[in-house]
Amino acid sequence: MLTLTYEYKLVPTAQQVEVIEHTLTVCRSVWNYALRSRKDWLNSRKSPVHACSLEKEYIIPADAPFPNYHHQAQQLTEAKKTNPILKSVNAQVLQQILRRLDRAFTDMQSKRLGFPRFKNQYRMRSFVYPQMLKDCLQGNQIKLPQLGWMKFRKSRDIPEGFRVKQARIIRRASGYFIALSLQLDVKVPQPFPRGHPRGLDLGFDKFVATSDGEKINRPRFLKTLQRKLKLLQRRLKKKQKGSRNRHKLNQKIARLHQRISDTRKDWHVKLARYLCEGAGMIFVEDINLISWQRGMLSKHSADAGFGQFVTILQWMCWKQDVYFATVNKDGTSQECPECGTQTGKKTLDIRVHSCPECGYVTSRDVAAARVIRNRGISAALNLKLSEVGQILDLKENAWGDGLAGACRDKACLVSTLPSQESQKQENLIVRLGISR
Repeated sequence: MLTLTYEYKLVPTAQQVEVIEHTLTVCRSVWNYALRSRKDWLNSRKSPVHACSLEKEYIIPADAPFPNYHHQAQQLTEAKKTNPILKSVNAQVLQQILRRLDRAFTDMQSKRLGFPRFKNQYRMRSFVYPQMLKDCLQGNQIKLPQLGWMKFRKSRDIPEGFRVKQARIIRRASGYFIALSLQLDVKVPQPFPRGHPRGLDLGFDKFVATSDGEKINRPRFLKTLQRKLKLLQRRLKKKQKGSRNRHKLNQKIARLHQRISDTRKDWHVKLARYLCEGAGMIFVEDINLISWQRGMLSKHSADAGFGQFVTILQWMCWKQDVYFATVNKDGTSQECPECGTQTGKKTLDIRVHSCPECGYVTSRDVAAARVIRNRGISAALNLKLSEVGQILDLKENAWGDGLAGACRDKACLVSTLPSQESQKQENLIVRLGISR
């Protein structure tokens, strides 16, 4: 089963906006009530049997079951019989809110994420219609439960044969959006290792350094608009809470944040597409990117968005039929890509790799990218690192790394890249800030 998600901007009427806002308000109430029930049950079990809690807690019987999704779904059904506000919202939408809360508790335990939080009127931003009709689309209009036919900006056509399975309404600072989940009953095989291998080394000095010798500068998305953002937040401090001017200023700040995130994501997509061109295999390190945002460079790590870029790159590789894999991150800057000699640890101020054994000298980031490439080839084709050097013809070519040889018995592992690039690629290189 192939699943795609297409996002469009909605053009709702004033009446439809009222229905969307009312639905978000009811969804927020259901989320907060269900979360409060779970927290009360957990807090009642924290105190020992021979002592009372220092804070007031609800007395819940010992035989009362934990309020999981099924228990709370039954309570929601009973509450709708006496509460007309709950009855005014689609039943499946409220059930999806309970499912989302249950999934948040599961992720908290399995993925060690934070405890779910209560939602205010601005934090509840989306709701889902899990089932859609077959003929819900007509041109640039979509039919939604309780909302009727709604126009949207059809920025791209829906692929032929795909069926809309569910729709998510999203409220953002710039308006309302809809994310359509499209499905097609077909099996798409995963890309297999072949073609030109390319290793990528992520870092703060250069955003990406490739094994082909390219270095891509890291744009400062937040820094370019930080001064304007700081001035707006300083004005917000002086506004009275709950006032209309404070709400308007909050919306302006939210639009600025969305502008930063949209610019970052657009740059990531263009860079991922550029890196996939001419490559048959792409390898990156298996870095714990969450830990990067907990150190002294947390602001720069969040501004760069390494995790989002790796996710987009993996999706782009699947779309462009390029093999994607992660390799072990340990010691990539301590190993020589030519002879495999361990050169020892390097401090961050040392930006040049110099091997004492073979005399190979290159940039530290490029050397690490080539080590990642060699490890990826070794893992993808079940080869030893010593055999990888026999496959790759390490001679200088137009891309700074002589991957000119070809291996017929390994599914054409290495293939040369075109010596001349089109004008479109050259323009993209200038926009991305790539140096060779």
